[in-house]
Parts: sequence; structure tokens; C-alpha cells
Amino acid sequence: MYKKFVGAALALILSGCAQVPEEKQDPRDPLQSLNRPLYDFNMDVLDAYILRPAAKGYIAITPAPVRSSLVNFTTNLSAPTDAVNAALQAKPGDAGVNVARFLVNSTVGIFGLFDVAKSLGLEHKDEDFGQTLGVWGLGDGAYLMLPGYGPSTVRNLSGDIVDNVVIPKIALTTPETILVFALRAVEARASLMSQEKLLNESLDPYIFFKDVYLQRQLYELHDGNPPIEEEPEEFDEDFLENL
Repeated sequence: MYKKFVGAALALILSGCAQVPEEKQDPRDPLQSLNRPLYDFNMDVLDAYILRPAAKGYIAITPAPVRSSLVNFTTNLSAPTDAVNAALQAKPGDAGVNVARFLVNSTVGIFGLFDVAKSLGLEHKDEDFGQTLGVWGLGDGAYLMLPGYGPSTVRNLSGDIVDNVVIPKIALTTPETILVFALRAVEARASLMSQEKLLNESLDPYIFFKDVYLQRQLYELHDGNPPIEEEPEEFDEDFLENL
């Protein structure tokens, strides 16, 4: 099985070295000739044989209340990181809310399994270091499709390294960090199950996926109020929320 995956990856990457047709070239995506085969590998091999079956099994055997608690738990673990990034973005109010959420949910909410803070009016403020770099004026950089990881940009990849590797190591062991990452990945894939048809029916799934991802990053960077731009008719708000 391992050789099959490696062989498929190499074949897809080599097949992607051809020049991208002019009508599909995108200044945001200068590495498209490599990104496309990596997208195919992620979807046709990793997702088809590993992530999607894992997500289907997860949905089948995990009751909705348990899934909700697991989401609450992983979200609570990221609250300190969210607070640090909010502070770095000069949002002291959001930083305070995230600190308060962490304290309430880690105690009354039993290690974050229950989102007690939300019932007290403390809504989660999702901030990451990629957004922080954007607030500081750093551009997205090239769009990237990473094997086994999915879509990103040069800026967001740098931010993810800080958020998911540097900061968690302060509080979590390596196995715990991997477990949290796996839980988030499976839950994220499970939440997209209902949106598969939208992606599969698009004229070019790669372009659709890329545009949705970049639109979502812009949405998050501006806290839900991005600059007004004409939005492609294909976009679906639920799909954006789950990326």
C-alpha cells in the first residue's frame, strides 16, 4: 500500500510539470503546475483511501454529543494561541474573551469538553498567526497545495508552523499534538461531507477549491467584513465555514 501511494504521488507530480494553459494561469498561484498534481494526489489517493473512509467511520460510530465535545475540547486547547494572536493584532477585547473562555471551559466545562463560556456570552474569537502576519501587512504569498495537509499560502504556512508546532509544544507532548491534529482533520473532513457534491460538480474542482480557500482567508483576516468584491456565484457559505 505504501509503495502504491508513493508511486501515485510521483506519477501525479511528474504529470503536472506541463505548462498551465493561459486561461487557467493565476498570479496568486505561480506553482500551479505542481499544486494541481498534489491536489489530485490529496483527493484521489489520500482522501479517497484514508481520510474520507476515516471520516465516514467517525460519523457512523461517534454520537453527535461526543463529536460536539471533541470539537469543544480541541477548540479550547487553541484558546491560549487565539488569545496571543488577538493581542498581537491589537485586539485586547478578543484576547480577554479567549483567556476567559479558556479558564471557564477548562474548569466548569471539564477540560473544555463543554462550551460553558458560550452560554455566558463569551463567543470564540478565532485568530491565528497567519492572520497576525496579514494584519502586520504581510501579503499572502504564493498559493500552496501541500501533500497530506491541503491548501495554504506561504504566509499561512508560516503561521501554521508557529500555531501548531511552536506554541503547542510549550503545553503538549508530541503524541498529544498529533492526536489533536488528527481529531481536527477528521472532524473537518466529516463536516465537509455534505458539501462534496458542490465541489464535484464544479467545472474545475481545483480552481473552485482554491478560490473558496482564498476567499475564506480574506473573510477571516477582516473578521467577517472583507473588502466588497464581486463573489463567484458558485460559492457556498457553508462550504466556506467548514474550510
